[in-house]
Amino acid sequence: MKLDNPYQRVSGLCHEAKVQDFTGTHIVLWNTPLAQQLGLPEDELTKAQLATGQAHPHAFALAYAGHQFGNYVPLLGDGRAHLLGAVAGSQGQSWDIQLKGSGATQFSRGGDGLCGIGPAVREFIMSEALAGLKVPTTRCLSVALSGDTVVRQKPSAGAIVSRVASSHIRVGSFQFLAAQQDIQALRELVDLTISRHYPQLAQLHADEQLLALFSAVMDRQIELIVSWMRIGFIHGVMNTDNTLVSGETIDYGPCAMMSQFDFNRTFSSIDRHGRYAYGNQPQIASWNLARFAETLIDLFTAPQEQVVEQLTQRLSQFGELFNTKLKTMWMHKLGLMSDDEHVDELINELLVAMQEQHLDFTNTFVELTAYCKQQKDALVEIQAPLVEWLRKWQGVVDQHLEQSAALMSVSNPQVIPRNHQVEAIIEDFEQQGYSDKLAPLLTALKVPYSLQEEHRYLQQPPASNDEDYQTFCGT
Repeated sequence: MKLDNPYQRVSGLCHEAKVQDFTGTHIVLWNTPLAQQLGLPEDELTKAQLATGQAHPHAFALAYAGHQFGNYVPLLGDGRAHLLGAVAGSQGQSWDIQLKGSGATQFSRGGDGLCGIGPAVREFIMSEALAGLKVPTTRCLSVALSGDTVVRQKPSAGAIVSRVASSHIRVGSFQFLAAQQDIQALRELVDLTISRHYPQLAQLHADEQLLALFSAVMDRQIELIVSWMRIGFIHGVMNTDNTLVSGETIDYGPCAMMSQFDFNRTFSSIDRHGRYAYGNQPQIASWNLARFAETLIDLFTAPQEQVVEQLTQRLSQFGELFNTKLKTMWMHKLGLMSDDEHVDELINELLVAMQEQHLDFTNTFVELTAYCKQQKDALVEIQAPLVEWLRKWQGVVDQHLEQSAALMSVSNPQVIPRNHQVEAIIEDFEQQGYSDKLAPLLTALKVPYSLQEEHRYLQQPPASNDEDYQTFCGT
């Protein structure tokens, strides 16, 4: 199987790195549908190489910088990841295959470069869940046991994740080269970004192309964050090195799903001040885009003052564009067919009531959808806390129940990967190397907007409030 390395076209970004030699590797999760989508051979030797990197002749680590919780770090890079290369999928698109937890690289900064089974299983579940939920995301091809023991919060079995992404070009990739003042390499990275993600911009020239690239990346980020908020997803570590210019979700360490609705909800153990809370994700996306814009300034031919003004003007559109998309998202979740003077009031009153009444985010919209589908026993759980709001909402949607139901059915998932269910599966893997809870959850998450009766138990929220629930980076 031939693997290309597109990052070798960019000076200084790609460095040879050897995957650690592991003994006793064993594949515990293999994503057959994804392998078939990519046209990958599935003989045992190929699977072993792609899942563990053992006997793979060449691997690479990518350099990047990043703002981590607002603090700039000039050199980060793949400290526990190895790029095996890129493969052309069945549709002709190029896909990176990268290992995580595959050993130390020159960017490890004293770390061991390893990953525990818990974070590996979390990434497999969550990335497959977001794919099923129609949210742009990197994917997991496999999880393998390395045969080593990894010590983080506690000792656990070591694991290697095989990740698939349309690219690993980060805002931090641009920041790294901009900090080097390597204009030629930055131009090469712009060319690579356009060829892989925005080929429609290839015919544009000079400054026009750079402005269009910035706008295109901004549009993708807006779509991504609105999608996260639609399903109650909290990323947890929206650093610039975790921001892909493709607009895909990457890095599932501290992520979690919101149960009780709260704009201020955080789960990451290291987000002590709520920087990356559910309701702050739009502002952080805008902040990260400003950092991206800074890396492009020196590539323009126009005077710097003019360039800064142009990029600032483009970035200033973020708020209006985002709010328009966000409002449309809430309208779809509520089955509202037209934007009139009552729409803002209905949306705002519901969100305030959900936060005050500590209502389950997913199940509230499940019940509203059931009402529009005219299902028996709809609104049972939310009738009392939302009685006044429901009267107003019903007065609107009762005029077009069928159309509202169709809109809501593709906006409101019936099933999400709930935190307590994910933790139960992780605990099983940590204790016995497998979990019989995983297959039913993955089956349900393949079609999360419909519900089979045998999966109804997956709709149950945690028995107690999960506001004390914490997730960890895994490094």
